[in-house]
Amino acid sequence: MLIGVNFDVLAQQSGISAVTVTTNNDGSQEYSMTLQALFIMTALSLIPAFVMMMTSFARIIIVLSILRQAIGLQQSPSNQILIGISLFLSMFIMAPVFEQMNEKALQPYLNEEMTSIQAFEQAKEPMRQFMLSQTRVTDLDTFIRIGGYEGQFDSPEQVPLTVLIPAFVTSELKTAFQIGFMLFIPFLILDLVVASILMAMGMMMLSPMIVSLPFKLMLFVLVDGWNLILGTLANSFGMGV
Repeated sequence: MLIGVNFDVLAQQSGISAVTVTTNNDGSQEYSMTLQALFIMTALSLIPAFVMMMTSFARIIIVLSILRQAIGLQQSPSNQILIGISLFLSMFIMAPVFEQMNEKALQPYLNEEMTSIQAFEQAKEPMRQFMLSQTRVTDLDTFIRIGGYEGQFDSPEQVPLTVLIPAFVTSELKTAFQIGFMLFIPFLILDLVVASILMAMGMMMLSPMIVSLPFKLMLFVLVDGWNLILGTLANSFGMGV
């Protein structure tokens, strides 16, 4: 009985009835979770997918993975380090968007100036503008056509998130592979030069990858590669423009 009273008092103090206590005729009690709490728990489980697919994370992690492959390193930097770099660089790039969401939606909701539905609608707009700025028109038109929405929207701002998100992901994949291709070229040329030299010296049994790896590492360090790569990724999202 004390447990039921504590839950009731907690619900009254917090203003959110996350757990409902029902007293049966025989004196026993049943506890049930409200749909609001269930929705919150479900949303928390989808946060990783939102972070990967609706932010700059996907482009960054793909480019860094291609860079590691181009240099010829298999496990260095490790996957955990690449994910950490991608996560914190994504937080840096998305900071202006998150600030707008905090000002327009989160703070008014916490101050009880708007409902949760209104806060969600306000929070969508900064994220929508970010994704629209990074989405190609051709990719957006493709998913509008696939979804059967042709002729229903006067401007890209009217496109629903169910269409915008896959178009944004497709554009991010294309952009990431374009950047990765440009990164691959200098390392590929270095591999070809080393392979030609080894073949001319008659050392065909020696793997060119083993010989070229120190030179690729030295080249990457001399040109301040990490600064160039991370700076280019941030600028590709309009940072500093």
